This record gives sequence, C-alpha cells and structure tokens, in this order.
Amino acid sequence: MAVVRQAGALLLAALIMSRGLFAQDPVDTTTASEPLSSPPAGAAAIAPVDQVKVLLRPTEIRYVQQESVLLPPTANIKALYVNAWAFGSQKLWQLVRLADETEINAFVIDVKDDTGCLLYPSAVPTADQIGANKCVRAKDAKARLDTLAAHGIYPIARIVVAKDPLLAERKAAWSVKDRTTGGLWRDRINIAWVDAYNDSVWIYSAQLAQEAARMGFQEVQFDYVRFPDEPRERMATAIFPAHRAGQTQREAVREHVALLKDRLKPLGVPVTFDIFGLTASATGDLGIGQVWEDFVSVADVVLPMVYPSHYSALSDALQRSRPLPSSAEIRPFLQAFTLGRRLPRYTPFEIREQIRAAEDLGITSWVLWNPRSVYQRGALRPKGGGPPPATHELSSTSGGR
Repeated sequence: MAVVRQAGALLLAALIMSRGLFAQDPVDTTTASEPLSSPPAGAAAIAPVDQVKVLLRPTEIRYVQQESVLLPPTANIKALYVNAWAFGSQKLWQLVRLADETEINAFVIDVKDDTGCLLYPSAVPTADQIGANKCVRAKDAKARLDTLAAHGIYPIARIVVAKDPLLAERKAAWSVKDRTTGGLWRDRINIAWVDAYNDSVWIYSAQLAQEAARMGFQEVQFDYVRFPDEPRERMATAIFPAHRAGQTQREAVREHVALLKDRLKPLGVPVTFDIFGLTASATGDLGIGQVWEDFVSVADVVLPMVYPSHYSALSDALQRSRPLPSSAEIRPFLQAFTLGRRLPRYTPFEIREQIRAAEDLGITSWVLWNPRSVYQRGALRPKGGGPPPATHELSSTSGGR
C-alpha cells in the first residue's frame, strides 16, 4: 500500500504541474523515419525516450489509475486528432508536450482507421481472421495510454465502421457487391466498402470498442457510420446483400447506432459519433443514411465535421437539438490544415476564428482535424488562459483520413 500511495502522489503531482512524468524529455523535432540527433559535445548523454520512461517509472503506472474527476468532462473537450502513426511514434511526446503547454486536454486516436488496420494487436477473433493484427501501428499502446493518463490527457478511441477495405476484402459475405462484375464494389478511388446493412459489420466495431475501453480509452468515437457518399450512377452498380426488403438506409444506420450504444453501455464510457456537418441542415438523409435527430437522441456526443462553408450548420444543430429531451452534446471537428494549394491558407488566425465561431454559439468543446496530425501552437491558448503565442508549427507523421 505504501508503494501505491507513493506512486499515486507522484502521479497527482505530475498532473498538477501540467508537465507530467516525462517533462525531462527533450523536444523531438525529427520525423518518424529520422534518427534522434546526437547530443552536443561535452553534454550529458540523453537516454532514448523509452529508456527515460523506464527510469521515471519504477512502479507500473497502469496499476495506479487516476480518479475520473481528474479527466475533463465531455462538455469541455479541447482535442487534437492523432493518427495511429503519430501515436505509435516518438511524435507522441511532442503532442503530449503541446497539450502540457496549451489548452489541449484530449486526443482522438485511431484505433481502427479507414484502412482497416488497428492501433494495437486485438483479441477480437474477426480482427485476427482478416489479418488486421498484421498491420498494427503501436504494439506498446497500453504504455502510451499510461503516458496520456500521467499528463491528464483524455484518450478517445476513434473506430471507422463502414469504410474498411481490409474487412471487405477478407469477408466477402459482409461486403458491398458490384452488380456488373459480381465481385467487390469499389468507390471512385478504388476502395472496397462493407455492407452497412449487415449486423456483423457493426458488431465487429462494437467488439473493438469494448476492447479499447477495457484497455483504458475513456470514450469511444465511431466514424463512417453511414453508406458511401458516391455519385448516383456509381451507387446504382452497388448491391447490398444484407438489405432487407423495404428497409431504408436511414433505418439501417439508426438501428445500428443504437446497437453500438447498447453494446458499450455496460462499460460506462461515452459513445460518440462523427457525422457530416450538413446533416444538421439537411431535411433528408443526404443519401448516406444520416439524420441529425437519429444521432443526438442516442449518442452522448455528436461530432459534426464542419468547415467554413457551412458554419451555419452549428446553429441549425443547436436549434434541432433543443426540443429533444436529453439530446447529445455537440462537439464539432474544426479544420486545421490547408487543402492542397487552395485558399485560404490555414494559419493560426483561421483556426482560432473557427474556435471563436463555435464558442460564440456556446459550444465549449471541439476537435482540431489535420489528417497528418500537424498542429500549430500559435492557434492554441496557453495552459491557464491568455492569448495564443506566436505561430509555431509542430511537425508529425503523415497518414490519417
């Protein structure tokens, strides 16, 4: 007990100081493929990051779990999207340091991305059957989650559901078929999709989510909870084998969203969903099965992916949610990258303007989205408040959505 109390005191002190157990680590500005630079002549040798963790953690921190009250409530999330490559590399330490020094208090981490690959080796039978364990990104994911806990960072597991080419290609019976060839149907960029009418597709995602929650993720976020957003002529060639006569896409999505929520209920973690931003303004299901009320009446949090072209969707979302009892919280995804050579360039000013637009509506939570997990320090308020500092871009690995 004395050891546990000592470790607990160490953890609490780290959280209060907002620097954490690994504050002695140097800032790593290399990419994932670059070696760490050598120390200057005459300087003391700096241990590799993994060795530093061992030196600073004589007690297994995973057995000294922090109290839930130290985690941010779902209504006060300031998060970064962290792709699996960034989470599994030394870039994680840079992102942790960014959170230590700014308003960021949560990471949205890919547990299963839109390739079908996983963050860590899974015990879910389907994952093993389809080879998803052969392309994991972070075999030491549990230790990395321990690091987030030590720094007071709220970990959210992102799980992509219907856009899973690995599952589609290895479980043909669960996949969308091509009316012309009889083989797998593919979207305009040649990606195979699974059949969103099929119960097994959603159960697989639910099983991965249960596993993630048991590992230590504090919230589960489902993405691609929909049918493909392809042109009508391409969708005309798609056959959904699990489709029941008379069943609509909206009904299928609504039923399976409820299934996910029900499967996660015993674990007590918030269940959240990423949806198209325009869902809040549309009167139909956008041809993908998503209707605003179907999500906010079931989810704990709904994350519309809004961009400057449809900020008004946030106002519409609030208006449509207001009459519903116990409707979900709204936590928008905000753009934190420049799309190719298009204008505007996303400098810290543009990013902060998005945050301001959300906060002006009374929305206190948001997630910054950059598919490469590259974020500019100048867009963020420092820890404890005050204006953002001068622009500084934090590099990370490529990958993501």
